Amino acid sequence: MNPPLKKIAVVTGAGTGIGRSVALALAGAGWSVAVAGRRTGPLEETAAAAGPDADVLPVRADVSDPADVAALFATVREHYGRLDLLFNNAGTFGPAGAALEDISYEAWRQVVDVNLTGSFLCAQAAFRAMKEQDPQGGRIINNGSISAHVPRPNSVAYTATKHAMTGLTKSLSLDGRPYRIACGQIDIGNAATEMTERMQTGILQADGRLAVEPVMDAADVARTVLHMAELPLEANVQFATVMATAMPYIGRG
Repeated sequence: MNPPLKKIAVVTGAGTGIGRSVALALAGAGWSVAVAGRRTGPLEETAAAAGPDADVLPVRADVSDPADVAALFATVREHYGRLDLLFNNAGTFGPAGAALEDISYEAWRQVVDVNLTGSFLCAQAAFRAMKEQDPQGGRIINNGSISAHVPRPNSVAYTATKHAMTGLTKSLSLDGRPYRIACGQIDIGNAATEMTERMQTGILQADGRLAVEPVMDAADVARTVLHMAELPLEANVQFATVMATAMPYIGRG
């Protein structure tokens, strides 16, 4: 009996944080993983952290650049021949703490271009590959956020794009049905990464207070993504919320 073929994944924003944790979890479970991001150095660090026996391919790509996205998926096609999973993870919060009226057009566009347009471009490229390959199909997992449900103060650009991510997820799920392309979304709250360092020193609450918030290990998120990724294509986690248990989200905190 022939051994099962390795499954192939693309993880964006894989040089740090949740992207790195997910890439390492996939590689540890035997996946071949193309790790993408704007800086080559952190991607190479992710590959090194996976160990010498892992198949991790660093590919420099800015997800907001259509040419970079096309080159990323062309590289994956040439190197592996197919694609089984896209983890659409790359994102930016934007100007931290900036009041709505002080956000520049350029800052707004940067967040939209990375979080929303970048996710669309990668999903579109993955969708094309999964539709055309034989056997047909694959899975796209979008990184949403708790902000897809409730905003933080002074987070209009990030929150708007994460709400839009939910619409992207639903449309991909519907349009992918005829081609065995499943799409789900993971909404994450307070994973301990560079982006959430402020949680542990005090972050603005809705009532104007500064408060330290609980965080969780990013590896806990990665285990959830791995579970979603390894389901058969006949099953799908449409939406999952993974959060620090005691963070101020449910009720009044």
